[in-house]
Amino acid sequence: MTNSGSSSSTETGLNSDADICPVCGGSGWVRQELPITHPDFGKMQVCVCKQNDMVRHSFERLYRMSNLQAFSNMTLDNFKTEGRLGLGDQQVASLQIALNHASQFAQNPQGWLLLSGSYGCGKTHLAAAIANEALTYGTPVLFLTVPDLLDWLRFSYSSPERNFEERFDEIRNISLLVLDDLGTQNTTPWAEEKLYQILNHRYTNRLATVITTNQEFAEIEGRIRSRLQDPDLVTVIRILAPDFRSPMREERKSISTLELLADSTFGTFNLRDREKLEADQRQSLVKAFNAANTFAENPRGWLVLVGSYGCGKTHLAAAIGNYRAALGDEPIFVVVPDFLDHLRATFSPSSSVSYDHLFEQVRTTPLLILDDLGTQSATPWAREKLYQIFNFRYNAKLATVITTSNQLGEMDPRIRSRMLDSRLCSMYAILVPAYIRTNEMPARSQRKRT
Repeated sequence: MTNSGSSSSTETGLNSDADICPVCGGSGWVRQELPITHPDFGKMQVCVCKQNDMVRHSFERLYRMSNLQAFSNMTLDNFKTEGRLGLGDQQVASLQIALNHASQFAQNPQGWLLLSGSYGCGKTHLAAAIANEALTYGTPVLFLTVPDLLDWLRFSYSSPERNFEERFDEIRNISLLVLDDLGTQNTTPWAEEKLYQILNHRYTNRLATVITTNQEFAEIEGRIRSRLQDPDLVTVIRILAPDFRSPMREERKSISTLELLADSTFGTFNLRDREKLEADQRQSLVKAFNAANTFAENPRGWLVLVGSYGCGKTHLAAAIGNYRAALGDEPIFVVVPDFLDHLRATFSPSSSVSYDHLFEQVRTTPLLILDDLGTQSATPWAREKLYQIFNFRYNAKLATVITTSNQLGEMDPRIRSRMLDSRLCSMYAILVPAYIRTNEMPARSQRKRT
């Protein structure tokens, strides 16, 4: 290499002649000795003495642009996998799995990591923690929320002081890109196109990327969705925990109606021993009662109670809920038509509860009791919302109790197919006729009078 020139120690910031780089003479630039036919012949190159400074300045600029200062307290070490008190085993397990994957990814950023879940479940904490951890290993990182990314690109595009193409290429090619809150951006055609170009470039070149979202796959733009669903590149982690910032019990009270059935317990259930029932009718009632007892002790899989109105299925479902609540593991108990009315009401401008909050609350709770499935208005919207809940809980194997008076053939085929999976679902038909109160008070009524 040849020296491109020299400068004084004052100009270069060096303290003495002994500190002057012998290669560039303190200028920071050199010209390589190359054949005249070489494409780099005559071009100035950064001297090795300045490369470390350039890397440091580049890291500092990316750190400022990422706004990671605001997330500096979010680390893998202080991520709480137990969340709030009262989380179910599956919710805690989902947090632990997410933390394990985040730790592995931060140490060796390869492929894509997609963290999905409801608001406040910990997605952003883990994404920022990955960025902070990767920086300590010397990995160039850019952390941006998707709306901020698009605003930043718009500003660069319109500003004469910024080179849009350079910044755009930097985002596309950064060693590790962390995009927070995919789906919250203003989805203009321009925004969708820029976001797609970034993600498609990184997909094609298999560049390490972390994405967080609270959207379902079906809600994500089609071209991006297809890339996120590539199992060869993308690891999808679903966090089942609710909003860490909101107390669990307050969430449940907003929708669950279990407290209205506080007297529906196993002790007050009438096995109708004094009635003249057919043998198969009595046997069906006893089987359902025993199955409900077993499920209450260890809620796993799905329990479906089928029978006509007044046969006792709602009492048994509520008894399961009350038993778990007494153990400090209160479930969500909803009557399906009422729940759908609640969901519709959240679209009102005067609603104090968001649709996303309510929907996620029911979909991800560790134990959900759905009463009177099939009595709801079977609009396409209602069928789709119920299917989304059933499909999520089926895939996540979340404990669920369902009561219905419908025959299987009357149900949405997508829901029916999941109920027929005997690996997950146990179904009990209660064949007794509707219970009719008589002058001789049953145990439940006697208890109410004492």
